[in-house]
Amino acid sequence: MTRFLIRALVWILSSLLGLLAAKLLLPGFHLSTGGLILAVIVFAILQSLLAPLVVRLTRKYASALIGGVGLVTTFISLLITSLLPGGLSIDGFGTWALGTFIVWIVTALATWLLPGIMLREKKPEGTKG
Repeated sequence: MTRFLIRALVWILSSLLGLLAAKLLLPGFHLSTGGLILAVIVFAILQSLLAPLVVRLTRKYASALIGGVGLVTTFISLLITSLLPGGLSIDGFGTWALGTFIVWIVTALATWLLPGIMLREKKPEGTKG
């Protein structure tokens, strides 16, 4: 149960970081303050559900594209999240392309780094580390 909660927290935090990075870097990437929580939760859930499905489909039908699975699931998750009212909107092809890449790279790095940061044990005072 603890492992599931940590994994869920990592997905949510990485989604938050990815969406905020794209919002800060791209003027056409709009994320409303009121819709932030909904957008992050929907995006995180979509990413966690779509990734295994897209991997399975890619292996079966287009194994040469397996490396692009993260980008595909990020794009699909952004697309579906943007269809919900009041949370996320993305203007223009360039913003969609760069936004997908930024969110993908930030969430990938965050899901790789956050577990180590979150699970790091604190060393007692006076010990060398």
